[in-house]
Amino acid sequence: MNKIRSFAVHSCLYKGFVVLLFIQFGAVFASANNPIVSDASGLNPIKVAVIIQPTSSNEIILAIKNSNGKISIGGAKYSMGGQIAYQNSVHLDMRQFNKIINFDKNAQTITVQSGITWRDIQSYIDPYGLSISVMQSYANFTLGGSLSVNAHGRYIGAGALIESVIFFKIVLANGKEIIASRQQNSEVFYGAIGGYGGLGVITEIGLKLVKNVKVARKTVLMKVTDYAQYFARNINNNAEIVFQNGDLYAPNYDEIRSIVWHKTDKELSIKDKLIDKNANYFFTKKMTEFVANYTIGKYFRKNIIDPIRYFFTSIVWRNYEASYDVNELPSNQENTLYALREYFIPVENFAIFVASMKEIFTHNKVNVINVSVRHAKPAPKSLLSWANNEVFALVVYYQQKTDNKSIAQVKKWSLEMLDATLKLDGSYYLPYQIFASNAQFNAAYPNANQFFALKQTLDPNNRFSNQLWRKYYPKRK
Repeated sequence: MNKIRSFAVHSCLYKGFVVLLFIQFGAVFASANNPIVSDASGLNPIKVAVIIQPTSSNEIILAIKNSNGKISIGGAKYSMGGQIAYQNSVHLDMRQFNKIINFDKNAQTITVQSGITWRDIQSYIDPYGLSISVMQSYANFTLGGSLSVNAHGRYIGAGALIESVIFFKIVLANGKEIIASRQQNSEVFYGAIGGYGGLGVITEIGLKLVKNVKVARKTVLMKVTDYAQYFARNINNNAEIVFQNGDLYAPNYDEIRSIVWHKTDKELSIKDKLIDKNANYFFTKKMTEFVANYTIGKYFRKNIIDPIRYFFTSIVWRNYEASYDVNELPSNQENTLYALREYFIPVENFAIFVASMKEIFTHNKVNVINVSVRHAKPAPKSLLSWANNEVFALVVYYQQKTDNKSIAQVKKWSLEMLDATLKLDGSYYLPYQIFASNAQFNAAYPNANQFFALKQTLDPNNRFSNQLWRKYYPKRK
């Protein structure tokens, strides 16, 4: 029992006894426990053999060495297609693996355990006048999960998350913990970032930080056909701009509002360094529900709500603008889901894609709330790169029903969107509902075979898995 004393195992009446049986004799003895792991969609409840919450790398190593079945890894669990779990697996819930290991203010670097959230890092580094280089729009995600999807955000010129990673440690299927960087075990570095937990368990992460600065907001409404040229002339490679995205308005998709946050020395309009963790989002949620549930809501948003919202001057700290909380979004209801899909389109094909997207969404009566358009530089070295070229990322936020007929309809238009994306040499993001065919997956990720070959070398028994790799990892004879 000493080997497992510090493991926190949920949903088990005799947890010490059951875990001991699991560690010594295999998953079959723990299967009666059957805790359920689910993700943000609620569509993928998966029974696992046991849930372990490690607090040290040694506990992760022991869990791998003392078991012989599948292993799945979960963080904040904001994926939407079962990318965090596998049936009857040892599930590592990484959220208690959240310590700061090292911090160097002068070098502007930090090393952390992979279960820590962006918000926890922000709270730690903000008093030192430092900020995270690249992250998603919301600060609730864990770093391990963010690395596993190679996340990106609204940062101009910063690229994907991989660009700010100095190194990471990862525990492989043989129980060994190794360091991966651009110089050391580089194939693991470029495979595990964006590898969705398929190569091992990322444990420690070293990141580059940047200075926290004041940023001022500026917005411009324009025709969608003018956006690519506007971006090239005014936004791209502009070192004074920190954040930028475009909000493409449904249901016509003919106008887009560019929202820019540029560096400034002017007086702050909001003095807070970070958004209050206990902020009240009642009004924000109701407005999103209004836009989602009523056709007139979309008209009001574009012509009344947003013009009023953006009329007022907003000057805040970079960290404040980067500390959004997912609690501002409406909660899923019993039969209703707020979901995401994301498509990466070469910048020169943006307007053509939007026209195709409009046709698909209109024909299928997709209830789109917003399409947020971000920009990303090429990141071709990552084996599962979603940006082999300079792209616009279109993040589609929509509402759907969760009955079987509605899910089938979502699959239908999702496959149509994938065809439209691939036709224009684009790609798509993998953390969401899994509908793409194997052919579509391989077309979007042409280096997938290199990733699978690396996985075969590092994890020959395919122990690290989840619903994503259950579908796309080739069956080995």
